[in-house]
Order: sequence, then C-alpha cells, then structure tokens
Amino acid sequence: MSFWLLGAACGPPALLSSLAGAIGANSCSLTSVRATPFLAIAAASFALLPRESEARRRPRFEPTDLELEPEGALEVDLQVGAVRGEAAWRLFVPDIELDLGLAPNVELDIDGAYAVEGPDDGRFTFDHAAPENVWVAAKLGLYDSREDASSSAWSIGAQLGPKLPVGNDAHGIGYEALLLVGRTWGENHVVLNLGALIDPGAHIASDRPAGVQAGVDVDLNLDWANLSWVAELAGVHFFSADSDQLSATAGLTWAANADLDFSLVGLLGLAGGDRGGILLGVSPKFALWK
Repeated sequence: MSFWLLGAACGPPALLSSLAGAIGANSCSLTSVRATPFLAIAAASFALLPRESEARRRPRFEPTDLELEPEGALEVDLQVGAVRGEAAWRLFVPDIELDLGLAPNVELDIDGAYAVEGPDDGRFTFDHAAPENVWVAAKLGLYDSREDASSSAWSIGAQLGPKLPVGNDAHGIGYEALLLVGRTWGENHVVLNLGALIDPGAHIASDRPAGVQAGVDVDLNLDWANLSWVAELAGVHFFSADSDQLSATAGLTWAANADLDFSLVGLLGLAGGDRGGILLGVSPKFALWK
C-alpha cells in the first residue's frame, strides 16, 4: 500500500503513475483489457493543463454495494464520460475504483477520479484539470445470513477510511465512513448506504466540507443476454456552506464473462451538484495471488 501513499503525497500525477504501474504489473488474467492506457492518458494530460482555483465543486456521493472480492483478487472499475456540473462541463478520463481482496470479508478500496473541466459559462470545452480527492478505505463484511448461493439473505458491512487531498485547493486529510445494509436474492441486491464525511477543504483547520449522506445501490439481473439493470439514488446534507445534493443514476451492465463487465449509465441531478451526464464503464478482474 506504500506506493499509493507515495503517489498521493507527491500529487495527482504521481498517484496516477503509481496506479498505472500497479495494474500493468499485475494484469495476469485478462490480456485483452488494460487499464494502463486510461491512466497514462490522464497522467499526461494533467501535466499539460493548469490547475483551477475558483469556487469549489463538490463531487457527488456514489453509493456502494456489499460485494467483497476474494483474497488476492483485484477488480478495476473504470468509467469515462461527460458530466454537466452546476456551471461547467467536465470530462472524466477516468473515474477509477480499485477493489483488492486482502482477507475473507476484508477489502481495500481506492476511489478517485481525474477530469478536465470547462469554463463556468457552460461551453462544451475543457481547459483545466479537475482531479477529485482520493478515498482510501477498508470495506468490511460484518454479517451475512446467506446459507448457499441460491438463497436470499441480509448482510451488513462498513466502509471507512481517510480521504487524501488530491483535488484543486484541497488541504488536510478528510475522512468518510459508511454503514451498509443489504438484501440479496440470487444474483440481485439492494444496499442501503448511511454515513458521514468531512472532506479536505480550503484550509486545514477550517472551511472543511462536512455532512451526512444516504443512498441506495440496486443491481437486478434481467435473466437475458447477461444483462443487469443498475441504479443508484444518493443524497448529501452538508453542515458546512456547501449546497445539499440529490442525484439518481440508471443503466445497464453486460457481463462479457466472469472476469469482465461493461456498463452504460446515465446521471440525473435532482438538486444541487451535477445536472446530468453519461458514463461508459469497464470492470476487469485479475487474480494477483491465491
């Protein structure tokens, strides 16, 4: 885990370089899909773009599921696409989440995004970098009543950890924690997310975004052509001077095989935060050790 911390300490370019190196070195089970090109493009474009220091933009809350990777398995969840914020467009290249199984019911999650953003007049152009803070979290499976793969069950988990100040004008270490309560049946799940956050802010000791958040993550198997319907509803209430947010996503996931998924998801902003967008995703899995 030391190379992730080194990348965060040195800044976003070093972090992206570390991510690309880690994935490239361990791509052992799917040779046709590589995350490295996405990360290399992001790292190169970051070096060429100026950093913006205007009014802060709050990334939206994305509810998570209770899926835990087996020990030694790595899932790389990449999304690229265009999103219209409150004032400006931005292009994700990419939004990335790494899920690494460390032990039974213990997973390391690293969640971040690199984007280029346009001017506040809403023109569809991109002229400055807009990276997001990186959340390094442990996801824990605390309870699961399932007796076999075909039965329904209740499950409880948690995801918590520090947020590294990689975003523009971000200072100080933040923290985020979620309680996860899920219902599964067959290959379907619904997961309730409840939590709180305090993010890196304009100053280490003050002006820190802080609030509570809630959301629902839904994944329903359509029993046709390996397709699943996926959706999220998420809201954040801030105690700081940031606007509250409410957003929804919906789309389809296609399982090409047991180790590779593709997705197409639309975003609709209902209050505050992002207004809308569309994201194309790919999620390969790799066996690093057994």
